[in-house]
Amino acid sequence: MATIDTPVKTSAGGSGHAPVRAPRARRGRPGSRLWVKVVVALLLVVEVYPMIWMFLTSLKSNDDYLNNSTWSLPTTWEWGNYTEAWTTGHIGLYVQNSLLAVVPALALMLLLGTAAGFALQVMVWKGRSLTLLVFLAGMMVPPQMILLPLFTVYFQTGLSGTLWPLILTYTGTGLPLTVFMMATYYRSVPRELFEAATIDGAGILRAFWTISLPLVRNALLTVGLVQFFFIWNDLLIALTFTNNQDLRTIQVGLLNFTGDFGATQYGPLFAAICINVFGTLLIYLFLNQKVMKGLTSGALKG
Repeated sequence: MATIDTPVKTSAGGSGHAPVRAPRARRGRPGSRLWVKVVVALLLVVEVYPMIWMFLTSLKSNDDYLNNSTWSLPTTWEWGNYTEAWTTGHIGLYVQNSLLAVVPALALMLLLGTAAGFALQVMVWKGRSLTLLVFLAGMMVPPQMILLPLFTVYFQTGLSGTLWPLILTYTGTGLPLTVFMMATYYRSVPRELFEAATIDGAGILRAFWTISLPLVRNALLTVGLVQFFFIWNDLLIALTFTNNQDLRTIQVGLLNFTGDFGATQYGPLFAAICINVFGTLLIYLFLNQKVMKGLTSGALKG
């Protein structure tokens, strides 16, 4: 077997091999690394300090908040503000109402959105591109435009005075974005899996439940968490359709921390805000890695 010889340059000492120099390790400049640390420290202060200030403010009395500096520490640590916010401020009831409205709406939204994304990307049928455009057009409708017609419909159907207006409105307003995101994630699923399932005799429902859902579980978690924060932090829709104090969600309930003549009870108010903020923050920190996997899986073509 013929080979091609390549000439080798000899060194001055007559050796047949050229001297090999060890690669130099690239070291970053100390000044550049210092700037990175400074920027990271500033971002950390911007993100963390407001939460620390909010927590310290929740432990102040009303006189301490009004008479002392905004940046001062509490003179007396009023841990009873959390008890007052939970009992007198009815935060426990408002959290319960939020969960009763958000969880069913989120479940319906994910179920219908995932099924629609599967039908628009995996199944082949006439008019699916036009249907996807219709869902995308729903993202362009401002929620403020549909509040009055929906309020009339809910009143005439007898749904007013319940949580069903919130559940149905949250599901309808969040469905276009859910369908769009799930259809995008289904593009990264290999079609050979569904073809093999069809050859083995699996129907559409079986392919959807047993094959597609396990493949997009990270995407479901990501979309669900994004929609959860949108719904949980909603104020406009909840304020429009909750005409009863016993049905108010936590965002609407935060407006009730007023005393006589409209005086705001700042200690219990900030305690209620801390319960709301840190509760959702714990959920995000617990599911952070799953969310990152879901975000990256939708950007790759399998």
